[in-house]
Amino acid sequence: MRHRKAGRKFGRDWQERKALFRQQAISLILNERMVTTEMKAKSLRPVVEKLITIAREDTPFHRKLIMDRLAHQAARDKLFDVIGPRYEGQNGGYTRIFKLGTRKGDGAAIAQIEFV
Repeated sequence: MRHRKAGRKFGRDWQERKALFRQQAISLILNERMVTTEMKAKSLRPVVEKLITIAREDTPFHRKLIMDRLAHQAARDKLFDVIGPRYEGQNGGYTRIFKLGTRKGDGAAIAQIEFV
């Protein structure tokens, strides 16, 4: 029984899930919008919002934290130079999710996640 077990597994073990969310976060930061399944978008939202909250204050320690979590220099630089200052006075709610319908092949719910 999975009572009181939070989070979605997506048919992957923890290393694969970590890599999935890292790559999706990098893609979202670099492109500022992304189309994926609705469940992946809902699971990606807290990951990206925590990164933005860290990036609102530009310190060497915060840059190291983001680099440890993303391991992508271009995404880190854009997060601190463009996205972090954009949400300086905002206390959350940096992303929005639009439902786009279902995918033709397997009927999965598709959504677009983007920055507000």
